[in-house]
Amino acid sequence: MNYESQKLIYRKLKKKGFHPAHVAEVGVFHPETSNLYDFVMDGVRTTLVEPEPESIKLIKKYFCGKKNVELHEVAVYSRPGKISLAHRQASTFVIDLESSPTIVNDGYIVNENDIIEVEAKTFDEIDDGTIDLLSVDIEGSEWFVIQNLVSRPAVISLETHGAIYTNPKLQELSSWLLKNGYSKWYKDRSDTVYVRKGSIPITLADKISLAFYEFYLIARKCRKAVKKKMKETFPRQRHD
Repeated sequence: MNYESQKLIYRKLKKKGFHPAHVAEVGVFHPETSNLYDFVMDGVRTTLVEPEPESIKLIKKYFCGKKNVELHEVAVYSRPGKISLAHRQASTFVIDLESSPTIVNDGYIVNENDIIEVEAKTFDEIDDGTIDLLSVDIEGSEWFVIQNLVSRPAVISLETHGAIYTNPKLQELSSWLLKNGYSKWYKDRSDTVYVRKGSIPITLADKISLAFYEFYLIARKCRKAVKKKMKETFPRQRHD
């Protein structure tokens, strides 16, 4: 969870001189961890989407009175209607997914006590076509947002990786982004941030930094995969 006073995406965009008029985040969790927290506090028009009841309560309480914030209390899915989510600590994901970070990285098995039923919408029911910064972190369901995206934001941040996890729809996401003129700008431990051609210049320094970080992520993933395999092969013995 990111409780930094200024989020990385905010600092980087500020340095680039990019000032969005409408930002949107799908998968907020707690208000302080919102990837767009700083834009909210700056008074930028903000669309937030979050289905988990306790998180909704916290968002409403924290951002109470902020007229620039519009909260949609739904999940985003490939179809509208009721869907089942598993909620475990900071992770909330569609139970029908083939993989999510908590399943792949933590070995989590869905428990019926963790399942919640929520209302879902397709993203074109939420997106009015004016979003110029979009952040999506919904544990493997990012494609459900992108496939119905009306806007063509200058900047898109997606959860694509993390430890040994890789987004199950990365191929579809990459194909859509390439087709619509987006290039990778930078990565952090879980997200890839893309910019649309002509919106923000990607410098040589940006490209070099991205290449080094991608190498680091590959090495980190291999190390964690080996460590996990060793634990599975040689489980710690119980002693009486």
